[in-house]
Amino acid sequence: MLQTTFVLAFREIRRHILRSFLTLLGIVIGVFSVITMVTLGNGATEAIRTSIASLGSDVLQIRPGQNAGPGGGNGEVPPPFDPADVEAIREQISGVTAVTGLAQTQGSAIRNAQNWSTTISGTTNGYFIAQKWALSKGRQFSPGEEQAGKSVCVIGQTIVDNLFKGIDPVGQNFRIKGISCSVVGVLEARGQGNFGNDQDDTVIMPIKAVQRQMTGNQDIRAIMVGLNPEYDAATIRKSITGLLRERRGLGSDKADDFNVLDAKQISDTVSGTVNILTMLVGGVAGVSLLVGGIGIMNIMLVSVTERTREIGIRLAIGALSHEVLLQFLVEAIVLSCLGGITGMVLALMACVIAAPLMGLPFLFDVQINALSFLFSAQIGVVFGYFPARRAARLNPIEALRYD
Repeated sequence: MLQTTFVLAFREIRRHILRSFLTLLGIVIGVFSVITMVTLGNGATEAIRTSIASLGSDVLQIRPGQNAGPGGGNGEVPPPFDPADVEAIREQISGVTAVTGLAQTQGSAIRNAQNWSTTISGTTNGYFIAQKWALSKGRQFSPGEEQAGKSVCVIGQTIVDNLFKGIDPVGQNFRIKGISCSVVGVLEARGQGNFGNDQDDTVIMPIKAVQRQMTGNQDIRAIMVGLNPEYDAATIRKSITGLLRERRGLGSDKADDFNVLDAKQISDTVSGTVNILTMLVGGVAGVSLLVGGIGIMNIMLVSVTERTREIGIRLAIGALSHEVLLQFLVEAIVLSCLGGITGMVLALMACVIAAPLMGLPFLFDVQINALSFLFSAQIGVVFGYFPARRAARLNPIEALRYD
């Protein structure tokens, strides 16, 4: 009997191809939207994690900033760090491999007719150690260049591509924010970083050179701390927090006016935000599945009305009510399942094409695909039951009289 029911269901779907297509379109769009949004969202999360991991898993970034916790927002602008804070961490905290301050500004790099806007970072050789960033050419700063604040620089691959195409940049000069700078080294290429920024678009100079000739002060906007992997990162972070609170005169009743973050914290925070947004967008897209279910119910009600005489004949010659109910219920389930399968295939094709274009990895999620398909099938059961029950409860005599 079940086989006959499926045959009748497919026969009715074939008889009204256009109507069937329009009926399952809502399910197709719903399944397509949910799978596409979740799959691309998972790819974005993985890309962010990979990108932040490239900063180094054994690195702490300390930046001035009001704590976001309770009591943290008093409207005051937190003071920047100073060189003495860097020295205090270097001398008093155990388990660190490198400590360096960071002063940053923006400026134009100019060589001959080429002009390129970039980020200028003032730091020390400890930056390369903390970030585990090797040089592909040249050398790091000499002790004399760091101490005197010489106008020398180590540049990223993006600067090489835009200002020194076809020539070896080491030993060449260019102007950066109006200052003549000599290239002593080139960083290894790293590509895109977190939030899509180009990590190779950078010019690194001795911190004293940036402070004296560009920023005009000794403010340090960030402190990079390289960690010894044999030490507990949480213990080091706690020690640094206590030291900086003491140096910045923060009493026990005051919140931190700085943030000590490691790559894992940043990754977890950003990934959590992306996951929430992905679920939100996926939930909104899932509403179209309900709309598709309402469409199935409407069309099935129309089908029951059109086939009233057919139903009356079946009931009159001995068909049972539950057999009629099963027939219409199977039709609704078949429509929703066809819509689910079509939506899954289209979503797979879209993700395979879109992920590389967006610079994201393609991560096939079996769970979301299975859940979307099962939900679409459930939509057929829920929204197909009422029309099926209505058909099964028709009075055979009244149905035969229907014109």
